[in-house]
Amino acid sequence: MWGFRLNISIHDKNMRTKEADWIRYGDEMRRPLLVHKDLGKSLRVVIVGGGLSGMCCAYRMAQKRPDIEVVVLERGKRLGGVIDTWREGEWVCDVAVNATRPHPAFWRLVDDLGLSKGFKSSNPKANARWVLLDGKAHQLSALSLLKIGPLRLWRGIVKSRLGGQSVAKAIPHPQIADAFCLGIVNDVAANVDADFLVPSLTKFGAGPTLSMWRLRREIKASYPLFVPKRGSIASLEAGMQMLVQTLAEKLNEMNNVTVRLNVEAKDVATVAKQNDVTPSAVIWSAPGHLEKKESTELSIFAIGFHRDQVSHLPLGYGTLIPDPTLPISGVLNESDIHCSKRCPKNHRLFRLMVPHQRWDGTEESVLSCAEQLLAPSPVIFSMVGTRQIPRFPPGYMSKMSEAALDHTYVGWGATGVAITHVVAEAERLADCFDKRPGS
Repeated sequence: MWGFRLNISIHDKNMRTKEADWIRYGDEMRRPLLVHKDLGKSLRVVIVGGGLSGMCCAYRMAQKRPDIEVVVLERGKRLGGVIDTWREGEWVCDVAVNATRPHPAFWRLVDDLGLSKGFKSSNPKANARWVLLDGKAHQLSALSLLKIGPLRLWRGIVKSRLGGQSVAKAIPHPQIADAFCLGIVNDVAANVDADFLVPSLTKFGAGPTLSMWRLRREIKASYPLFVPKRGSIASLEAGMQMLVQTLAEKLNEMNNVTVRLNVEAKDVATVAKQNDVTPSAVIWSAPGHLEKKESTELSIFAIGFHRDQVSHLPLGYGTLIPDPTLPISGVLNESDIHCSKRCPKNHRLFRLMVPHQRWDGTEESVLSCAEQLLAPSPVIFSMVGTRQIPRFPPGYMSKMSEAALDHTYVGWGATGVAITHVVAEAERLADCFDKRPGS
């Protein structure tokens, strides 16, 4: 009888732990956490890659365990990776991620960094999204998926739950599926692993230990800043570069963190030897690590108009363009989205995504296409940056979940490209460390 009660007690304790994890991280819990079992025993940790993922890992580990030494190796001349903000006068445009969806792990980071006052929810009037089909813009909604046909859509979802399927098979409408993938990883749906992009849809990994209704309620109650409405996003007033800039300052202030710039890391074994640690103490947060992966390269352009020039364009989030004959794959209504100022008064700013496989390399072709889509004679037009996004082919997530590594592998090149994912992953990684002796 006592043994039965003891088993129940242990079971309940485990359930509470799992529930707490789901409340803290939501569907990120479906993604594998590629952390070596001995990482938490390390007194010296080396992180390869100083992008947001590597910075967050360093910050959360050093914060939790002031007694361990954390070394960050970055091959570039600055921390922050792809996150950058372009400015020209009063024009402000993010080069990579420009906002974040509601997620408690990100809220906690913003709060800890003292950025809460400058963190604002998006313009609720600018939530409309469109997809350009056959030269005509169609507004996306739940009804868009119903146009596929409820039975056909359900069969696609069921098929995707077999594992290792593409987004094209999960969403059996080529143009809508392509538009969906273009908006996240800038690739066509046939090339993208459904388990990687939409694990909650495919039911990849372990599901929540509590009902979805209760989970949503508990997550909503955990937000430290504000309770966002369904579908809302939020951003920093000065652009997302402020996030990595502030995080870099925090790392510089921490006595147990060392940042080394302009350092090229060859492989895990070399990094471990050069830094006098075992491979289990190495955290790789740079993309394209385990094998040579193909990537999608794209350039980002900013284009601005006087408000009168684009008065015919409704307020909204942006337009996805699956048509491979056009150089522009997506238009973000940059100044519509944010409540903070992104352009001079009585003007509007747009961000253009230009995949290189669809582009002849001339700025003239981008400008010509943009003028057809938006309006002629822009006030400002400038290429603001170039990005590379790794490809995640069908079966990728299953392969990663079964990987046997002698080190830890994290970041947007590993198991998730969303900014919320890498921030939540850093917290989960820090949780693997035991408390300081005597604490």
